[in-house]
Amino acid sequence: VSKMTNIGSSIASWMSDRGAFRETFSRQAIPMTWDFAEANTFADLGGSFIIAIEKGSMAIHAFPANARAHASQMNATSQTISDRKFISTDPPYYDNVMYAECSDFFYVWLKRTVGDLYPDFFTDELTDKDNEAVANVARFAAMGKGKKKELATRDYELKMAAIFKECYRVLRPDGVMTVMFNHKKVEAWDTLANALIDAGFSIKSSWPVHTESEHSLHQAKKNAAASTILLACRKREKSSEPVWWDDISNRVRVVAREKAAEFLEAGITGVDLYISTFGPALSVISENWPVLTSNTDPKTGKPVPLRPEKALEIAREEVISLRKKGLLLGRTIQFDPITDWVLLAWDAFKAEQFPADEGRKLALALGLDVEADLVRQKKVVSKKSNFLILQQPKLRRAKGLVDPDAKSFSTLLDAIHTAMLVYQEDGAKACEAFLKGTQLLNDPAFKSAIQAFVNAIPFTKEKGKFTRPEAEILQKLCLAFFEDIALPKEEEAPVVARDVSFVAQMVATDETEYDSDDSEDEED
Repeated sequence: VSKMTNIGSSIASWMSDRGAFRETFSRQAIPMTWDFAEANTFADLGGSFIIAIEKGSMAIHAFPANARAHASQMNATSQTISDRKFISTDPPYYDNVMYAECSDFFYVWLKRTVGDLYPDFFTDELTDKDNEAVANVARFAAMGKGKKKELATRDYELKMAAIFKECYRVLRPDGVMTVMFNHKKVEAWDTLANALIDAGFSIKSSWPVHTESEHSLHQAKKNAAASTILLACRKREKSSEPVWWDDISNRVRVVAREKAAEFLEAGITGVDLYISTFGPALSVISENWPVLTSNTDPKTGKPVPLRPEKALEIAREEVISLRKKGLLLGRTIQFDPITDWVLLAWDAFKAEQFPADEGRKLALALGLDVEADLVRQKKVVSKKSNFLILQQPKLRRAKGLVDPDAKSFSTLLDAIHTAMLVYQEDGAKACEAFLKGTQLLNDPAFKSAIQAFVNAIPFTKEKGKFTRPEAEILQKLCLAFFEDIALPKEEEAPVVARDVSFVAQMVATDETEYDSDDSEDEED
């Protein structure tokens, strides 16, 4: 029944390149579409009831005849099966997907068709959203703008803590629990890790597992994590004495540095490299829990327990140091913080558009403020809802920033953007005169910065043209004036199926900018 409603609704669309139906839930959200494909549910063809039953029965028949397995539906906080050797869990990703709200689509049809067969599953009018372990700010909208996000985060953490405590109870002393998690917000990792560690678990190892396509509709505009992080956990031995953060912070740094280099060597790059290093950093504090800080609670006078986010900050700093060295081909050269931020944003996200929260965390690691330094003063990014958008040189054109008449620049980014703008608008000869007049042509720091940006910005082509205009201009600059700069290998992006839903087109074409600091509180 659920297969038929998923493929037979009026918002299921047609994939012309595959000659097949695109399901209503081709992603974990209800899309808006302007057209739909109508399936003949009684024909012996794709999208029919008969095919749906046949595919389901084939999957069941594929199990070995002697296989013994048991599947049951239960509350994760009161599990009936104990003494487990293994537990594998893929918990809700914080505020990423509102599963219960999406499930209402199926619930109403199942209740009408099979509700009499399974009455215990359909006692409510709709799905139970109050007991769902997600950070849903909509549930706390009545509490006011300032508190709804805080309450949603706390609600998620308490529910995940209750689930992990129950997992701790039913797991054998020598048992292993694996936790799959893939969220780009450090805030989400901090919340999940706190619940996991408080429940009594120690993170023994973590592994990035490649799970997503490297190329998608918004690859050239938005970032996307391509790996799921698999945390392997065991029951932590009871500790009688707390550990002080000052005593283990250096160990966290060393472990993060070593693991970041190991993951990079294994081919993990971009935002995935930052996320992959979170696990090893968390493993150090989870093994030594409880960890106390030198700060004291003004109400109790006792030391404040460490939040896992402190370990994640160190992991992020180590990845930043490693990646910058890699972009400079092994050299260590100091740039200004603004140039570093833009350079590392391109390297981490491989896109001009990425979550504002991630940009803010990167800015904190470099001692910058997104609003004051990056948006208002230097205008290197604009804000669009809860995203940041890197600005191209022509959009930053202003006196004191990207200024062809300037003789000196406060940041290397301004100098590079101005050179790119002059080359793009007036050609090679005008750009050469500009570089000589500003003495940038023989400036080693300027040349090193160009080398770093060439390695950070995607040199991907689609149908023979660069997907990023910055890559094309930088290539021309190097070929004209800096022949000894090593250019990366050009890659042709594979042709992918295009999502022509109304939402996708709005995301791709909407250029509305938002300057409000309250963008994180907006609800999609």
